[in-house]
Amino acid sequence: MIGSGLLEQTSGRAEGTDVSTLSQLGKRLKQARRVEKAIEIALGKELTNLADRYPDKSNASEYPIELAVSVSRPKALFSSWYGLFPRSCGTQGKHGTLADCERLLPDIQKLGFDVLYLPPIHPIGETHRKGKNNSTVCKRSDPGSPWAIGSADGGHKSIHPELGTIKDFRKLIRRAKEHNIEIALDLALQCSPDHPYVKEYPEWFRWRPDKTVQYAENPPKKYEDILPLNFETDQWKKLWDELRSVVVFWIKQGVRIFRVDNPHTKPFAFWQWLISEIKKSYPAVIFLSEAFTRPKLMQHLAKLGFDQSYTYFTWRNIKFELEQYLTELTQTEVSEYLRPNFWPNTPDILPQYLQYGGRAAFIIRLVLAATLSSNYGIYGPAFELCVSDAVEGKEEYLNSEKYEIRHWDRNQAGNIRAVIERVNKTRRENPSLQNTRNLKFCDIDNDMMIAYGKATDALSNITIIVVNLDPYHTQSGWLNLPLEELGIDPGQPYLLHDLLSNDKYIWQGSRNYLELDPRVMPAHILKVHRRLRREQDFDYFM
Repeated sequence: MIGSGLLEQTSGRAEGTDVSTLSQLGKRLKQARRVEKAIEIALGKELTNLADRYPDKSNASEYPIELAVSVSRPKALFSSWYGLFPRSCGTQGKHGTLADCERLLPDIQKLGFDVLYLPPIHPIGETHRKGKNNSTVCKRSDPGSPWAIGSADGGHKSIHPELGTIKDFRKLIRRAKEHNIEIALDLALQCSPDHPYVKEYPEWFRWRPDKTVQYAENPPKKYEDILPLNFETDQWKKLWDELRSVVVFWIKQGVRIFRVDNPHTKPFAFWQWLISEIKKSYPAVIFLSEAFTRPKLMQHLAKLGFDQSYTYFTWRNIKFELEQYLTELTQTEVSEYLRPNFWPNTPDILPQYLQYGGRAAFIIRLVLAATLSSNYGIYGPAFELCVSDAVEGKEEYLNSEKYEIRHWDRNQAGNIRAVIERVNKTRRENPSLQNTRNLKFCDIDNDMMIAYGKATDALSNITIIVVNLDPYHTQSGWLNLPLEELGIDPGQPYLLHDLLSNDKYIWQGSRNYLELDPRVMPAHILKVHRRLRREQDFDYFM
């Protein structure tokens, strides 16, 4: 009887022949003598389709704010970045080229990286060019900072003549694709005093009474060789359109990933507009926000549409800091809009932990970055060779590659290339490590050790990671695993396969002992096999 009344109400909202059809169905439902017949009518396809067509909106309300949903391609969720300077890829004493960079692609693929990040590859200005170690005094032989973009040879749509040509760059893109690598290009929207924009569009800069432009700053850093663009100029629309054309230009050369330099020093409105405009025509493009600034600014940039974001991971070293920060990134509303990309080092930053911790510190930070986050990257040669020489009292590289050409022997003693290769292989082969939001911390009774697990939704792939955060001493502890959550029977043994050392362990129960010597290997990445078949044990261990 209630259902019949509801159908009468629905017929009052209907149109055309649907009115009489709904009325007839209501009558048939009311007159049904058998419960089975009433159910057949009520759950029939015809009635369901008609009822769905005319819903009751008498209590409906409209949300006053229109929300946008940003959808990125899979690489925004899972990627491994390797950064290098093409000008350092040449032979000793010579400026490297894009062709030299191309020759390194097989090696980068072997290490397991699928994104090759290049700093700006544009012509470099002469005026106020920086010398070695960020000196304001420059020798004629100093190549300058690639971020001081623009000279008589061109601006943001040109390539530094010593690197090669646009044709060479397109070839690099093609060759990289053959090695399953994408090229990520640095997008630095700033100009050297020699950039063609300065003469062609002086209205795009904020001029002082003495006819100069205040150089760019990102406190405490000063960039005497760079002029900031005035995004709020009266000619802002022309400027914004030109900057969009810069991005489109490189997209047309084959670039689909951009690492955006210091986006927090430009207006939010500009980024919201630019990312939206680009993705209308090129939805596969990924933008990484390189903003080390206050949390709310970093989060707001993510909300504006950046697909990935730099984070404070670089400076989170102790157990409490890591657990607190990762809980924020994975278990709060931040996880809904900010997709982290963890970098243990960058061309700008050599953290104190890496300065003093030796080879073990680099392995510790590698494992943490690569397993806590599904996106991570390294400033390659310096990291794989465990370079720790810093400017005294600062977290900056001594003899920084930002200001001079370096030539690296990637096979020199003490490198961690084999560990990097193993970690990246482990990430590729274990879907649980290809997500960030599935992170769960585990209890281990030693504050110098951190433990956490990741699992796929169906528990078909489970990994447990344990890291000794002390790069100097052996640490041990008792680890407690949530067996019920992992689908493990407490009364049955289970197998753990260490994907770093290839050792295997049989555990039983939730509480088990671990010991990690940083001089051997400071971490475990354990793949969990929940059930052992006795007849297969021998074969597995073979």
